[in-house]
Amino acid sequence: MPQETLLEPRLEPGLEPLPAFDDNYIWLLRDAAGRALIVDPGDAAPVRAALGDGPPPHAILITHHHGDHIGGVAELLARWPDTPVFAPRDERIASASQRVADGDEAAVGPWHFRVLAVPGHTRSHVAYHGEGLLFCGDTLFSLGCGRMFEGTAAQMHASLARLAALPGDAQVCCAHEYTQANAAFALAVEPDNPALQARVAHVRALRAAGQPSLPATLADECACNPFLRCHAPSVHRAAERHAGKPLANETEVFAVLRSWKNDFRG
Repeated sequence: MPQETLLEPRLEPGLEPLPAFDDNYIWLLRDAAGRALIVDPGDAAPVRAALGDGPPPHAILITHHHGDHIGGVAELLARWPDTPVFAPRDERIASASQRVADGDEAAVGPWHFRVLAVPGHTRSHVAYHGEGLLFCGDTLFSLGCGRMFEGTAAQMHASLARLAALPGDAQVCCAHEYTQANAAFALAVEPDNPALQARVAHVRALRAAGQPSLPATLADECACNPFLRCHAPSVHRAAERHAGKPLANETEVFAVLRSWKNDFRG
């Protein structure tokens, strides 16, 4: 992969990560008139500050039911009551006005997104892909992936494989600034991966300058993220060394990596 691919992630015009809580991002995407799409607003305050007295938002997209992703929805609806809320079919998301499932299309203002079911972190987690963007919630992180609270290793591995199969120029808009912490683990798995080394150096520079490490391109994640590289011999060998036994397939490799990461203190 050319080095410049790793060193030039970009923010699409109108795309903005709003910091929330300790390490969350709420994503905004604005059209030419300033109307916004809001993704996973766990807190209303950053959204209201960003939108001010501007035009009402087009819609809210929800990836899953956790409070740091939906906690601000009620307040935003109190401010803009006609805003559609797209969310997976999960009774724990009471504010949804439009339920979505795998394969559905979400038409939002001038944009269109395809809904992908990506269970593993939660049973009903979805991602939204379109317009060169991937809003993936807590399924895929830059250089990492989410914990499995309600799913199995097989489910999570299959969900990540679905995301990895999307076009490589997709901008990965995940919901947490975990990249530097994930980088330490990724280097423990593949210390000799040159693409990973370049990505880590760039992330360090971005964070030192007070800039977000996101979005990242999906191509870069496939080159650097060990959880998307369970097929790679170097990752397979590292997982076997950690497990102390042979591993028969990619799902077993993934399960070892996720367990290893859970306890990693590097």
